[in-house]
Amino acid sequence: MYSKDEQLQQVQNKSLHLAKYFYEFCKKNNLLCYLCGGGAIGSIRHEGFIPWDDDLDFFMPRNDYIKLMELWKTQEDNSKYVLLRASKEYNDRNSFTTLRDADTTFIKTYQDDLDICHGIQIDIFPLDVAPEKNYQRKIQKFWATVYAIYCSQQVPQNHGEIVTMLGKVLLGVVPGKANKYRLWKFAEKKMTRFNSKNTGWVTELCVGPRYMGNIYPKNDFSSAKIVPFEDTELPIPIGYDNYLKKVFGNYMELPPVEQRLAHHETVYINPNNSYKKYKGTYYLVNKEDK
Repeated sequence: MYSKDEQLQQVQNKSLHLAKYFYEFCKKNNLLCYLCGGGAIGSIRHEGFIPWDDDLDFFMPRNDYIKLMELWKTQEDNSKYVLLRASKEYNDRNSFTTLRDADTTFIKTYQDDLDICHGIQIDIFPLDVAPEKNYQRKIQKFWATVYAIYCSQQVPQNHGEIVTMLGKVLLGVVPGKANKYRLWKFAEKKMTRFNSKNTGWVTELCVGPRYMGNIYPKNDFSSAKIVPFEDTELPIPIGYDNYLKKVFGNYMELPPVEQRLAHHETVYINPNNSYKKYKGTYYLVNKEDK
């Protein structure tokens, strides 16, 4: 069996392959995308992965984010790469899109009772237009929180007592998955209602409370800059420096050694075998879940 470091390297290799595949699809269809979070930091600071990071994330403008799923359904028919987004029929407790490699295994703790594709994934988040006035931004963030709770259909964990309490109340007062679906679609409509306006600002709403509602100048995300990343080149926002400084501060400085950890909690990882081998062993282990 390989060591933890070898396993991380293999996960990174699979994630990078997914990112290449996704970026090529976006280029072919004139869709704008760019690395965000740790992937964007890694591209500048390391010209590749942050050494201890285990995934890659992308931003897309909302219009391109919507087109992505529509185009994928008509152009992609292979069973290896699976693009998934919550719908009336499907829920994986995420409020964003994931692209997964079905020939691998990466079972997260909050999904181990779900019968879904548990492959290594990249996460894709939409960017929405933010209103100009502060009170409107607070209302938008409220609807984004409602959306996240009903879309994931679970009580948020590790995001503070207020968010946990709100999640319990909202989920408790609305019975049934169909009703929850109607409410998260309503909340989604409310939080994205500024997308037809040109306010000069964008925001990320389909993320956890730590980043939800962050406001950025629209020009910083108006186009992509192509930069070296491992053995290839990938896009980052044209205004990456403003974005990364706002969110992470001095992103060129390495964090303390004790903080250099992969951030996903997992049940089981195997980059070389499909998750399908482990049904009933590492996920869906209870009879009532099968």
